[in-house]
Amino acid sequence: MTRVFSGIQPTGHLTLGNYLGAMRRWAEVDQHRADSLFCVVDLHALTVDHDPARVRRLSRQTATLLLASGLDPEVCTVFLQSHVDEHARLSYLLECVATDGEMRRMIQYKEKAAKERARGRSVRLSLLTYPVLMAADILAYGTEEVPVGEDQAQHVELARDVAVRFNQRYGHTFVVPRTTLPQVAARVMNLQDPRRKMGKSDDSGAGVVYLLDEPDVVRKKVLRAVTDSGREVVYDRAERPGIANLLDILAACTGGNPESLAAVYDSYGSLKKDTAEAVVEVLRPVQARHRELCADPVYVEEVLRDGAEKARASARPTVDAAYRAIGLLPPVTEPSLSAVR
Repeated sequence: MTRVFSGIQPTGHLTLGNYLGAMRRWAEVDQHRADSLFCVVDLHALTVDHDPARVRRLSRQTATLLLASGLDPEVCTVFLQSHVDEHARLSYLLECVATDGEMRRMIQYKEKAAKERARGRSVRLSLLTYPVLMAADILAYGTEEVPVGEDQAQHVELARDVAVRFNQRYGHTFVVPRTTLPQVAARVMNLQDPRRKMGKSDDSGAGVVYLLDEPDVVRKKVLRAVTDSGREVVYDRAERPGIANLLDILAACTGGNPESLAAVYDSYGSLKKDTAEAVVEVLRPVQARHRELCADPVYVEEVLRDGAEKARASARPTVDAAYRAIGLLPPVTEPSLSAVR
């Protein structure tokens, strides 16, 4: 069976973009067609200035929302990255294979480093090297497919490059993964700035629909979405990014096609209204299940504990093989015969 791995950072409250771009597909498709692992990559949340209590709180919330979105621990593996030591163990080995140039070409590093400098903060080394940790996340499990949004595709390509290089230098150790992208709404854009991704770390929430937003809040945000000049509803990402974003969201929520939906509407107002209601309905079952899970925190803890045990057992053979391949001695578990004599 195909092995699938994907993860999500607890760096902010999860958004409609996270759900439509990744989480819903994980629940509806990936967990059923493959041997799937889904991880809250909490170590990645440490690459920038952070509040430890907030990271812990968001890690739990993120895991709970993954379950609320439909991930079934009887079908797939759900766990926290920091609960499985093999991620950090493998990351250092891959740093010994990756290059400085590769790290500095990462688009997300450039963007996040610029934000840190603009705030007068120094840039942590981990921000530069975290794509290697992401490669370790993927390669530790013999992953064949990585379902991610478009903004993470470059990091999966790095994982592929590092895997090939390691295999060529030290012998075949890793499966070389490939990226899989959803067909619609792979990248939901900010409602107030439709040329920018709807991100969970956004400083302003006006253009971001969060998964736990109340229905009235969702409606208000969508109805106030920035549109384009003109009155005709046309699907054109380049020239009409605001309307195209609303059509993408509506299509993803209803199972329609954005180009076909454009022909249905003769005004921006009616499109906004229908999009707002579609989003409210899509989020309704997720929010209801989230409330149930929050009322049973012991269950969530059990899921994460069991998931970490399964993930650890899956990753350890590959990581141990990588340690041997690169030239490290295995740990001594019993006294050697010569030492006894």
